[in-house]
Amino acid sequence: MVQAEQSLVDLVKQEIPIHQSEPESLVLSDDIKTGLVLVDIVNGFCTVGSGNLAPVVPNRQISNMVEESVKLSRTFCEKKWPIFAFIDTHHPGKPEDPYPPHCLIGTDESKLVPSLQWLEDEPNVTIRRKECIDGFLGSFKDDGSNVFVDWVKTNKIEAILVVGICTDICVLDFVSSTLSARNLGLLAPLKDVVVYANGCATFDLPNQIASGIKGAVAHPQELMHHIGLHMAKGRGAHVVYEVSLGSIKEPRSNSSCCYE
Repeated sequence: MVQAEQSLVDLVKQEIPIHQSEPESLVLSDDIKTGLVLVDIVNGFCTVGSGNLAPVVPNRQISNMVEESVKLSRTFCEKKWPIFAFIDTHHPGKPEDPYPPHCLIGTDESKLVPSLQWLEDEPNVTIRRKECIDGFLGSFKDDGSNVFVDWVKTNKIEAILVVGICTDICVLDFVSSTLSARNLGLLAPLKDVVVYANGCATFDLPNQIASGIKGAVAHPQELMHHIGLHMAKGRGAHVVYEVSLGSIKEPRSNSSCCYE
């Protein structure tokens, strides 16, 4: 069964590759105002046993995502570059169909994972609790203003680097809405939306398990992670597999980030 699933994943990657040649990498530079966006890196999605949507056993893809996000967060804080962190937070009695109750306000589920909780005390970090899948929509306030849009404009951000969970759900929805808003001229001076593949993850619910759960939909992790990245690229995002620090030697006329 495992071999058959891997063969399917390999076939999908072959038929819908994210890159036709070598994968892109991103070089961060002081020359380009870049903001880091963390999507829902909370206990309720990442910490074993922390709720209905948390992993039930340690998961390598999720653990790697958290590790990469921590590294980037420390780099951005050392550089005093802006960070925007979404935290999935729901109120009792307001379900988010089709998902079971999760990340209820005031619980540990709706807190950043332990290795990122220090961000709450950093002056360059903006935290936004959201009650919906799409962080862009979840950034609207009652007065019609949008916290994320204001963050981009206030910090004069030209590019965002997106990490978090789930690649094909919350990350993809946020990226898609952000790109649409950019294309409509609502997010100037934002030019580039970059998704760091190794800094994203999704959950794992193989078909052999989902078939025994009423109403469940199969969600094989590696396959859905790839599809999420492919969809993000199709919407206009850059998908990179490596992020490093350095100066831009030859600025690209059609992009605000340096890709190699």
